[in-house]
Amino acid sequence: MLKIENLSTEVNGKKILKKVNLKIARGETHVLLGANASGKSTLLYTLMGFPEYTVVKGRIVYDSKDITRLSIEERAKLGMAAVYQNPPTINVRLSKLLDKIARKKVNLKGIESLLDREINLGYSGGERKLSEIIQVTSLDPEFIILDELDAGLDVENLERLSSVVKQEFADKSILLITHRGKALRFFRPDCAHVMLNGEIICSSTNWKRIWKTIEEDGYERCKTCQLHPAGS
Repeated sequence: MLKIENLSTEVNGKKILKKVNLKIARGETHVLLGANASGKSTLLYTLMGFPEYTVVKGRIVYDSKDITRLSIEERAKLGMAAVYQNPPTINVRLSKLLDKIARKKVNLKGIESLLDREINLGYSGGERKLSEIIQVTSLDPEFIILDELDAGLDVENLERLSSVVKQEFADKSILLITHRGKALRFFRPDCAHVMLNGEIICSSTNWKRIWKTIEEDGYERCKTCQLHPAGS
């Protein structure tokens, strides 16, 4: 579904991502863990095609197609979408936006109150994320990036949103980006990756071991643990 090969990215002339390699098969869920400013958001914006994120080396392949130079709109048409951590306020009612963009009808309980409100205007953190999930669901994508889904949410709201995600995206490919790891209570990823200083330094299907290491000793410990090539 998605293959990232030897990807290096610059933002305003500063190199952020360095030789990133990652492969996500159809229907798999992967989690990308990393401290703040480790490069996770840069990878998100690069994958989605934001023009200020310049690929200087490597390529991105989606569904066997090289999309490295494609625009945001072209990637969306191919079936890529993202639930962003800090989406902007838009002076349009959510129902009006869905009328324009929806490829499928969204049938979720408890969203009626959001549909008649302007997007993200006066929303709580949980409402912002639910609005994003509603919009992405309506696009019916095949590959979804969840950016810090657990940021600013209590356990009850996180559990609710995680349940919606698993229900609506059950057969989709997902990349969950987080540094807190709270969402791992509700997701069971097929593989976990750790990013530090713009590099993926560790990948393993044993995500519980990775997260236990991070909880106990912090992200810097990942540089020397046995799952990291340099530490083996």
